[in-house]
Amino acid sequence: MEKHLHIIDFTVPYPVTHGGLFDLFYKLPALQQQGVQIHLHCFLYNNLAQQMLNQYCHSVHYYPRLTGHQALSINLPYIVSSRINETLLQNLLQNDYPILMEGIHTTYLLKDKRFRDRKKFVRIHNVEHLYYQDLAKTSSSYFKKIYYFRESGLLKKYEASVVHEATAFWGVTHKDVQFFRNHLHCNTVDYLPVYLPETWKVKPLTPIGSYCLYQGDLSVAINEQAVLWLLENVFSKITIPFVVAGKNPSSMLQSKIYQYNHCCLVNNPSEKEMQDMIAKAHIHVIYAESEAGIKLKLLNALFNGRHCIANATCVKGSGLETLCHIAADAADFCYTISNLFNTPFKEDCSQMRKSVLEKMFNNTQNAQQQLAWIWGK
Repeated sequence: MEKHLHIIDFTVPYPVTHGGLFDLFYKLPALQQQGVQIHLHCFLYNNLAQQMLNQYCHSVHYYPRLTGHQALSINLPYIVSSRINETLLQNLLQNDYPILMEGIHTTYLLKDKRFRDRKKFVRIHNVEHLYYQDLAKTSSSYFKKIYYFRESGLLKKYEASVVHEATAFWGVTHKDVQFFRNHLHCNTVDYLPVYLPETWKVKPLTPIGSYCLYQGDLSVAINEQAVLWLLENVFSKITIPFVVAGKNPSSMLQSKIYQYNHCCLVNNPSEKEMQDMIAKAHIHVIYAESEAGIKLKLLNALFNGRHCIANATCVKGSGLETLCHIAADAADFCYTISNLFNTPFKEDCSQMRKSVLEKMFNNTQNAQQQLAWIWGK
């Protein structure tokens, strides 16, 4: 019997321009290989329809995302209310296929009585209200702070209101799963690792790289704050080469980086350029003040790079703690970086990563598990 599955994505999951889209996009070929006929529903927002999606999906539908005052709601978070679309709901009602909703963003139908008897599944990418709290704390804009705090409050109420409305929830980290169980009293939540590019395999690298690297979407306030913290508290103290690479850095961040002769910025590198920089770095410096979700930059570094130094917040609940050097504070970062920069990355480190990562992040096995949960086999 053919298996048909509706997937609702909160955006268009290709091209994969940032970490949050990895799981959305790479699950498509993995599920297709298991014989699933995917009916993909995407929200367009400053991006265009992507022909590549057609090769993985039985059908692809696009819907406009509401913006501005059109999407404002007294009770619903903006990320949810801006994705209410009756055409989408009518398309889903044409059959009784299971529905997979990507992120809390796409879960409005859980409030709709017409879907009460449908199989409905939610992929949790973050505990969203905590993520928006972190955005509020790190934003330098007064108006953005107000928006993020308001959205966080609405999300907290909304997440609590829907945890018993879906058939099941799947988190990307053990930490998120435990939060849903312990704080939101959700007893239908399980851990499902993120889907990753099939090209990500732990490969032997030469023992010595050339510099320390931080990589990420620099237009996101949380990432900008991370780089500023590293510059002011770590790389102002040590003169080891430090490369910052990522998307759309602000002029303020650029000027801060250029204050240090041993630091440089690579602005908007291509995916190929980014992967090349990751392979050439000797130390990957991963710092974050937010516990939200899983850090794709960390996974990329562990699969494709050498030494990784991270603060505890970055790895908490990820299952990756044993693969990283954990720095407790700025002094610890300075000490560990200084020691590791002349320490070869050995083959046994690669083998340890291989044994952990390729077992945990196996797209085929994870797709099979996901289908077993959906169809009960």
